[in-house]
Amino acid sequence: MPIPDFVQSPGFIILGLAAIGGWVFTTWLRMRHGYPLEGTWGQQIKPVTSGETSERLRLVTQENAQLAAELGAMKDRVATLERIATDGGSRLAREIDDLRH
Repeated sequence: MPIPDFVQSPGFIILGLAAIGGWVFTTWLRMRHGYPLEGTWGQQIKPVTSGETSERLRLVTQENAQLAAELGAMKDRVATLERIATDGGSRLAREIDDLRH
């Protein structure tokens, strides 16, 4: 079976090379920015999740929870300091005297 003339034309070859080049470029971009690579049927090829990755994710999640709790405590302290700074001096003196007795 003979190859059609349009397949042998330079424009068709350039178009094919441009499509392949575009595919290579987008794959490189996905790898560079950490997006997972997928196979033909959608299965994940890279990056493969390992035990080390799962452990790091667990540690980061735990650290995030600790930092959120610390942030909540700091917000409470700042609110107390703001209340002390904005309240009148007589009220603060009265509360301190109440605490002493």
